[in-house]
Parts: sequence; C-alpha cells; structure tokens
Amino acid sequence: MTADAGVPPEFVRALHALRDERLRPEVRLTEIPAPARIAPYAVALTAEVAGDDGDEDAASGRFVLLHDPAGQAAWEDTFRVVSLVRATLDPETASDPLLCEAAWSWVEEALAGVDHHALGGTVTRVASESFGTLAEREAESEVEIRASWSPAGDVGPHLSAWASLLCQAAGLPPLPDGVSALGRRR
Repeated sequence: MTADAGVPPEFVRALHALRDERLRPEVRLTEIPAPARIAPYAVALTAEVAGDDGDEDAASGRFVLLHDPAGQAAWEDTFRVVSLVRATLDPETASDPLLCEAAWSWVEEALAGVDHHALGGTVTRVASESFGTLAEREAESEVEIRASWSPAGDVGPHLSAWASLLCQAAGLPPLPDGVSALGRRR
C-alpha cells in the first residue's frame, strides 16, 4: 500500500490506517491489484483464515477500499468498502434454512462498533456435488457474503471489522472484550 504524488491526502491517510491496523494472527493478508474502473483511487487486499480445526482454507475473502474525491451518489460519501467473505461449511450448517439470515447478522455484528452507512449486500449458499469421473469427491458447501458500506472516520477499524467477519465465518471464537491481537501479518 504505497501512495504516489498527486494522491489525495485523505486516501494516503486511509492507506496508513489500513497498514497500521492490528488483526488477529489467524488472518493472513496480501495486497492485490485493485480494480481500476470503479473509482479513481483504490486498494485491494485478500485474506485467508485457518480454522481452529487446522483447516487451512476455512475462510477467505477480499477487502477493497475505493475513493472518489468527487463522491458517488450510491455511496453517499467519497469512500466505499466492497468486501467478500467465502467460507466452507459443514453439511449440518449448510442445510440450516436460516443460514443466509445468520450470515448477514454476522456482517451487522462485525460493523456494530464502527461508524458506517449505506450498508448493503447478499448472502449466497453454494452446494457442489460431483458426478461421472469426479463422483468420488465429497460434496462441498460454502457460504459467500458480499457486503459494501461507506465508512465514516478512520478506515482502519473497518478492516478489523471485516477480519472479524472472516474469523466468524471460519468458525473461530471471538476475542474476549479487552483482548486485542498482538501481531500484524501482512
């Protein structure tokens, strides 16, 4: 997350806030190329979270921070977070008829402590079964949460909120109140 000359100071501050945010050690972040057509300025990160059962790919996702100094009407602001969370599910959880509502409540709970507005998104349940020469593969189930919102104030806590959502989707227990992560993984 580097800034070039001519980049608006508010976007540079946002980049520093993201870089300085401390996340749980289970969250492994990687910067990737940001989308170029949605906003004049953007940064994109991917993350993978290992589950408490040792599953290396319990959850993964993408966090994109967009900035348009002129603002965009749909954002109701000059910044927008666009996020994706994808998690593997056990068969019992995948068959729960309230899965989508529960997954959306995870988004709302994760964002409860950060100032935001214009929240919207979708939750999709994905079930895959293999046939023919692939019939020996086990059935797989996933949940995919796509959410976007306009952050207010410091954007660092929004990255932490999204990371908490990833950890919840991965099945990790929440950190107790007053306990914070000690290290940063980038």
